Amino acid sequence: MASPRARTPLPEQVEELLTDGGPLPIVVGGDPVLRCAAEPFDGQLEPELLARFVQAMRLTMHAAPGVGLAAPRVGVGLRIAVVEDPAPVPEEVRVARGRVPLPFRVLVNPSYEAVGTARAAFYEGCLSVPGWQAVVARHAEVRLRALDEHGRAVDEVFSGWPARIVQHETDHLGGTLYLDRAELRSLSSNDAMANRWTQPTPAEAARALGFELP
Repeated sequence: MASPRARTPLPEQVEELLTDGGPLPIVVGGDPVLRCAAEPFDGQLEPELLARFVQAMRLTMHAAPGVGLAAPRVGVGLRIAVVEDPAPVPEEVRVARGRVPLPFRVLVNPSYEAVGTARAAFYEGCLSVPGWQAVVARHAEVRLRALDEHGRAVDEVFSGWPARIVQHETDHLGGTLYLDRAELRSLSSNDAMANRWTQPTPAEAARALGFELP
């Protein structure tokens, strides 16, 4: 049996979400919308409604706070995501993780492919899996193809932390959570992260918890 959310036309679903005018509620693990491939965007939302939805997603991302938000994470099964990272981190973290500022952008129907074979492994968290983080090995550099909110083509190469953000959010649109790609021996509560694993890289955690890094 289809859920009420699945039966509601997308424009009506989005209008209802936007009623309160504040940050949107974040969907957490266990909701089927996080495990379904999102529907490609093909004009299901009129431009004015799309603009309002994108702005609400950006507000929600900032309020969480986070550096990316895919539409399924607010319960909308469309291939739309927003990303933005001011990267306010110490220099040693910036160097170790390649965490550099990522200006705000909207990704419509994004896909990515690896550039080269290098992989990088770092702890990741997710607003839809609150309270936990785990190490994920991802492509160090990716080529992103998408459209922006105005239908213009995006074809860009990302490396470092921006590449990780792009992969994380695009994965959400295919029903993949970061835990599906994670080294589960690294799984740590937020408290453990704060008390033990604040180093710029997960090398010490790998030695202590018994997992390998690429």
